[in-house]
Amino acid sequence: MLEVRELTGGYHKKEVLHGLSLRLEDGKITAILGPNGCGKSTLLKLAASHLKPFAGDILVDGQPMETLRREALARHVAYLPQSRAVPDITVGALALHGRFPWLGYPRVYRAEDRAIAEQAMQRAGILHKQNELLAALSGGERQKAYLALLLAQNAQTVLLDEPTTYLDPARQLELAELLRLLRSEGRAVAVVMHDLHLAFACADTLAVLHEGRLAATGAPAQVRASGVLEAVFGVPVGE
Repeated sequence: MLEVRELTGGYHKKEVLHGLSLRLEDGKITAILGPNGCGKSTLLKLAASHLKPFAGDILVDGQPMETLRREALARHVAYLPQSRAVPDITVGALALHGRFPWLGYPRVYRAEDRAIAEQAMQRAGILHKQNELLAALSGGERQKAYLALLLAQNAQTVLLDEPTTYLDPARQLELAELLRLLRSEGRAVAVVMHDLHLAFACADTLAVLHEGRLAATGAPAQVRASGVLEAVFGVPVGE
């Protein structure tokens, strides 16, 4: 489980989040919703320790995040950002990078690591491209390759920032099934989404952000009935 308490943060001393508190519970999918610029990506970057908070606390399985060594944190929290560089490596090599937090010294991949990376590529639907360079892939295939990297990391808490980018509708449904599988394994999953229908279909909890604050959180039916989505997005939200 990952929990943020009264979290304030942003960029270059400019606040984006203002005293936000939220729990990402094991065995549940939390969809993070809100209009552009409301702080969704900032929240995930803070929760993944890619940004340092201005104030507040982040607890990882009850431990203050700042007390965890880098490798230990990576074993607890995996993060898929919205945009990424494209290194000159194969899909298989990228997936193996997910095992780095679990390696001892010397940093040599074991048979176990290779098996886990292969399974991750299989689950992400990209195993057939394992020997191809990332640069040669389509946007959707590249997204699957990065999903394999995240899965190979085998962290308890999984943070995904708009993972449906570049995915066609069929692949988006496959991603929803993958998120449900992670939930069934007892992982805490947080995913930034713009597709409200997909969020309603796969999330246990909706966390709605507005202007850097938590406007509402709760079960999808509860949040939809509250009218907060219409207020935040400024448009009707259908059934």
